Amino acid sequence: MAKRTPVGTIGKGRRGISVAGWALRGAAAGAAGSTALNAVTYLDMVVRGRGTSSTPEQTVEKLAEKAHVPIPGDGETRRNRVQGLGPITGLAAGVGVGVGVGLVRAAGYRSQPLVGTLLTTLVVLVAANGPMTVLGITDPRTWSATDWASDIVPHLAYGAVVKTTMDAFDRL
Repeated sequence: MAKRTPVGTIGKGRRGISVAGWALRGAAAGAAGSTALNAVTYLDMVVRGRGTSSTPEQTVEKLAEKAHVPIPGDGETRRNRVQGLGPITGLAAGVGVGVGVGLVRAAGYRSQPLVGTLLTTLVVLVAANGPMTVLGITDPRTWSATDWASDIVPHLAYGAVVKTTMDAFDRL
């Protein structure tokens, strides 16, 4: 029997979906959320006329340096590889957080819509910004209100899409 709490429900429910099945559903939800995050980010770039962030590429450079793994190529070829790897790290974080959400769902936790959206948003914010902060690429304590808004709004879109997608999988 499921136990209701103010923030959600804990219990397996009637679904016979395996842990791996929920992890795959979470990966799909994370991919959908990443698409929403990217769309909101690109729309912000169009509206405000701002350029792309260089922080993903800086993160790739620092991680490669710390791991002692060279990124092959010279000049433009290497720069192009770094530019390609930057967004892939964001997708990996988004799909990874989605897998985590799927595993939480497999454990029996079903959150209320607002709670699930906010928790997912918080987790993906930490997954995206944590490594960049630890590596010294950015410092959220120095961000302006505009910087925070341009970071939180796309991540909130991610959280809403992941939560909505996971809830839809529960109804199938």
